[in-house]
Amino acid sequence: MAAPEEPLRKRKAGVVGPAPESPPGPGRDPAGCPARLRAGTFWLTRIVLLKALAFVYFVAFLVAFHQNKQLIGDTGLLPCRVYLRSVQQHFRGQVSWETVSYAPTVLWLLDWSHMDFNLDALALLGLGISSFILVSGCANMVLMATLWVLYMSLVNVGQIWYSFGWESQLLETGFLGIFLCPLWTLSPLPRGTPTSRIVLWGYRWLIFRIMLGAGLIKIRGDQCWRDLTCMDFHYEVSGAAVRPCGGTGTQPVPNPVAYFLHHSPWWFHRFETLSNHFLELVVPFFVFLGRQMCILHGALQILFQMVLIISGNLSFLNWLTIVPSLACFDDATLGFLFPSGPGSLKDQVLRMQEEEARGARAPRTRGSVARYTVNLALGVLVAWLSVPVVLNLLSPQQVMNSSFNPLRIVNTYGAFGSITKERMEVILQGTASPNASAPDAKWEDYEFKCKPGDLKRRPCLISPYHHRLDWLMWFAAFQTYEHNEWIIHLAGKLLANDAQALSLLALNPFAGRAPPRWVRGEHYRYKFSRPGGTHAAEGKWWIRKRLGPYFPPLSFQDLKGYFRSREWPYPKPE
Repeated sequence: MAAPEEPLRKRKAGVVGPAPESPPGPGRDPAGCPARLRAGTFWLTRIVLLKALAFVYFVAFLVAFHQNKQLIGDTGLLPCRVYLRSVQQHFRGQVSWETVSYAPTVLWLLDWSHMDFNLDALALLGLGISSFILVSGCANMVLMATLWVLYMSLVNVGQIWYSFGWESQLLETGFLGIFLCPLWTLSPLPRGTPTSRIVLWGYRWLIFRIMLGAGLIKIRGDQCWRDLTCMDFHYEVSGAAVRPCGGTGTQPVPNPVAYFLHHSPWWFHRFETLSNHFLELVVPFFVFLGRQMCILHGALQILFQMVLIISGNLSFLNWLTIVPSLACFDDATLGFLFPSGPGSLKDQVLRMQEEEARGARAPRTRGSVARYTVNLALGVLVAWLSVPVVLNLLSPQQVMNSSFNPLRIVNTYGAFGSITKERMEVILQGTASPNASAPDAKWEDYEFKCKPGDLKRRPCLISPYHHRLDWLMWFAAFQTYEHNEWIIHLAGKLLANDAQALSLLALNPFAGRAPPRWVRGEHYRYKFSRPGGTHAAEGKWWIRKRLGPYFPPLSFQDLKGYFRSREWPYPKPE
């Protein structure tokens, strides 16, 4: 039987079978498709973590640059120079180790006669460094340590303006970020410095404590969390996670979404409360249950924080809480965020993974041994400082948003420990009338940047930015002015038409004319108007009822002794 002619011709031409394929290029599998990153490495994770942390630092320093002079500057509402001097006097007038450890800040080393310049310099340096890291995605220990020291220096002289829980959370998150990086090298992928698993677990431990602490304080703190009714009040009066030094939680500056969510059906609010308990009391334990469950934990927590960002103006808290959640993802999970192609970061990671798979590992050097020792010491330090934090979590008398060490390296967190059911507001008013008690005296309202005031003004949407004065005005409404002396200082500045203080406000009714002769504080109860109702038809987002005076009418002469006794600069009328 004759052989077919076509195969014979191929044999004569030296073609026996299919031509051998060329070996796949880097970053591609044998089928020619882009190769997938393997699980278990964290090179890209570090880049994402650094960029996310740098973004939060940038916002925090931007807020500081815009508001520090007005709040804690030379002529601020609570001048930090006066605060530092009081700390110094408490420790017998010396700048000793005890003094510095009580209030760690580089301002001890600077000239206090130009505090505005010092505060601006710290904020601008922080903005510059965080911008570089945000754009480049690379950092070293020196840059990250500088950011941490700069922000700690502001927090520790910020007094009540910096007493929110997220300040300590940023310092703890930033402290761990120091150990993510090589000492000097500035490269997105420093081959000699793989991402430390100890630091990654430090971040996972942080997000575990944040969420579990928030869940436990709710269950222990207020009956409405147990009977699933807290969300009935959340958006109108209780949507903010943290108040200074712990305590009740409410929403100082609701956003437009909160207005509509507040009017959701009752069953939706019950679902929200149950979901909150699941995410804060159950999901945190996923982080210890292997790679897939850890990834699910990270995804759920990020989704949860995005919902909170959309529904409330909680400063940069929720953005910051996303940062440690990113440590739940490895390169294989985050690879989709990076472009493919020869020479790309993703391609470089693929090459390193292939080299590691072939057994090619970087030789152990003195530097790598030293780095491993430092990271191990970090793990021991975090474990030791976590002891009081864990005991607090287990305690029926759990406290929230507290630090057990002056550097705030490991802290305790919580949110909405108890819920207020009514929204109080302080409205500042001024009049040009020579007689504050005259029936015909015309009182005009000052408007703040974001705090509810004008009934027809739409709620603002500012997250992650933070108007510190607006928040503290809300907290002051639940106390008396004697507990918040700075509000009298603010009234004095309004009597002088002080430009620096007025820059923190949205509307000065006396702009372009003589300052008011009297300023007073009025106490109101605010509620959302009902969509489709009479007030909403008039364009009103809020309805309010006057409760009475918050502080009586004050004139310039009334405050001279008050200012002098507190060493506050006396404002000059403009």
